[in-house]
Amino acid sequence: MNHPNRRVFCQASTATAVGLGLNPTLSAASSEPMAEHHMQFGLVTYLWGKDFSLPELIDTCEKSGLQGVEVRTQHKHGVEPELTAAQRKEVAARFADSSVELVGYGSNAQYHENDPDRLKANIDLTKRYIELMHDCGGSGVKVKPNGFVKDVPRDQTIEQIGKALNEVAEYGAGFGQEIRVEVHGSGTSELPVMKAIFEVADHPNVGVCWNSNDVDLKGAGLAANFDMVKDRFGQTVHIRELNVGNYPYADLMKRFMDMDYEGWILLEARTNPKDKVAALIEQRQLFEKMTSQ
Repeated sequence: MNHPNRRVFCQASTATAVGLGLNPTLSAASSEPMAEHHMQFGLVTYLWGKDFSLPELIDTCEKSGLQGVEVRTQHKHGVEPELTAAQRKEVAARFADSSVELVGYGSNAQYHENDPDRLKANIDLTKRYIELMHDCGGSGVKVKPNGFVKDVPRDQTIEQIGKALNEVAEYGAGFGQEIRVEVHGSGTSELPVMKAIFEVADHPNVGVCWNSNDVDLKGAGLAANFDMVKDRFGQTVHIRELNVGNYPYADLMKRFMDMDYEGWILLEARTNPKDKVAALIEQRQLFEKMTSQ
């Protein structure tokens, strides 16, 4: 959730810093003009936020001018299903008292395995994550396929994943939590496979989380692969550093703008810069520049 009064205060403080001649590169405000779009920029805590406590994570996002964060399981901030009701209220309160929104949860729940007990365990765990995010003030849970199973027909695995997604999506709808399927895994990260999964996973509460993989550029190319699933996008997109590698992020951002995408663009970084605030500001400013063209 966003709190205008806190945000206005942060922006005013930044303006004062610039007026005093401090380095604008390290300010939370950007000098880039913004185009009309409805996307928001935030962080996935893998890897840049994995070692932050929850107060440190929120503080880092505020100083960087980031609007939201997807907290990942098994990270230092410790947002896990084991939290008590009081601890969940404390998490929600910390975000409510900040300018940073809890976008959702980054889980490792997966539904491709050829073991009924493990499949059920992953579905049950997803339901616990859904309850956790509901209590903490988030809006969804990221899950993933993680590949195909040896000696199991692909169509069978695709159907299994799709049916599992329908089950957790139905459960999530009762808690106001979207199920966000990261385009992930060997074979399952191919967009035709993701399209096939979503032909089975037809519940309206489950969406594709575009993951900016190199495989996006293969086959028919970025445009065709993007169009293949764009009608099923959820509220989150994962990107890597916008100035590292050869992924065509400017093209990707234009495609999201052209379809008037209203979700979150979340940085899931791969490097390990020492100064995380400066690095996050740089990435936010790159995003703002790309979306102001």
